[in-house]
Amino acid sequence: MAYIEEKKAELNGLTLHTVQTKKFKTNTLILKLKAPLTEEDVTHRAILPYVLQRGTESFPTSSQLRKYLDDLYGAFLHVELSKKGEHHIISIRLDIPNEKFLHDQMPLLEKGIKLLAEILLKPHMDKGQFVQDIVEQEKRTLKQRIQAVFDDKMRYANLRLVQEMCQNEPYRLHVNGELEDIPSISAKSLTDYYQKVLRQDDIDLYIVGDVSHTTIQQYVNKHFTQLVERKGYEEVITKQFSRQDVKEVIEEQDVKQGKLNIGYRTNTFYQDDDYYVLQVFNGIFGGFSHSKLFINVREKESLAYYAASRVESHKGLLFVMSGIEVSNYEKTLAIIQEQMEAMRNGEFTEKELGQTKAIIQNQLLETIDTAYGMVEVLYNNVLAKKERTVEEWIKGIHEVTKKDVVAFANKMKLDTIYFLKGYGGNRE
Repeated sequence: MAYIEEKKAELNGLTLHTVQTKKFKTNTLILKLKAPLTEEDVTHRAILPYVLQRGTESFPTSSQLRKYLDDLYGAFLHVELSKKGEHHIISIRLDIPNEKFLHDQMPLLEKGIKLLAEILLKPHMDKGQFVQDIVEQEKRTLKQRIQAVFDDKMRYANLRLVQEMCQNEPYRLHVNGELEDIPSISAKSLTDYYQKVLRQDDIDLYIVGDVSHTTIQQYVNKHFTQLVERKGYEEVITKQFSRQDVKEVIEEQDVKQGKLNIGYRTNTFYQDDDYYVLQVFNGIFGGFSHSKLFINVREKESLAYYAASRVESHKGLLFVMSGIEVSNYEKTLAIIQEQMEAMRNGEFTEKELGQTKAIIQNQLLETIDTAYGMVEVLYNNVLAKKERTVEEWIKGIHEVTKKDVVAFANKMKLDTIYFLKGYGGNRE
């Protein structure tokens, strides 16, 4: 039996994905709205889901909406933003108990689908526009969210590396938008942008639970009725960039711990055949606690408070993150580069290779143990326009050889080194 059994249907301007499973006592409904990352829209898009969840036509205030969620046996509503490659994605999630397990058989699933449709298609408005007071409140909250990244130096260093590395690419833009763009957002400009989202976004609706695909299609047909004429965006084509010389950026701030972040171009994307090799490479290099970065930079040399690497699957990048004493900059950089050289020379064992594959498989199986994780795994296929089942994933990982990993390491390109240090370099 397949790990995930997904059925799809094109309905009323969206793609419906049903995953029928008896694993959960709740049904999870997730709307995914996808658009290209663009400078002109990024901040409007960052605020939109938070305004949408403030109220609908039927439940115009937050308290009325919360009370209705309570009436639905404590249904849970959540919105979030993410950046996958050069796509900016809004997710609206509703977790609702499965009526099969209730005494009174209230039609919770249909009520949930109807509510999700209303949040997207019939938000609370005043004379055809979003409510100015709500927009102003959410602008203040967005400002705080952006500011929180500047205050958290680990996240800030990640952001600055991306800004420097991808200076002329949409990927440089932060998922929460730009601080300087917030003041110009008005109820009217946000409403105009919302209309554009309804006309052009790619919309996927995932429903995971002990449900019937046919029944869900009927509910979606009934309640999602305003998305039919869709224009769509031009397809996002992620360009591959190659820098002649490595870019080095050193920034000074009032920080006690230095942050050394390094960006490599893998030029391998989720849809590529050697994506499995990238996953295994990253696991041995810096992804797990048995990796070269963790053992050699953090454990053996005690140079870093943390040292790890992670992959951006839809943009072809690999990032190294480390927190170090400022005085150890040159030494830490040299040892990180030595670990990359060791990967290129095949200085890792078959045991490390096998351990890494086992961890990747376990992580994947843990991910699909939750409804949200299932949706994330399936949505990667939508983003990459590549159908890859969990079975293919696991098989692909286990077929990676040491020779594959070495060849992959040799095509990695060091792009940008970013170091955040204390003033004068003598801070502890």
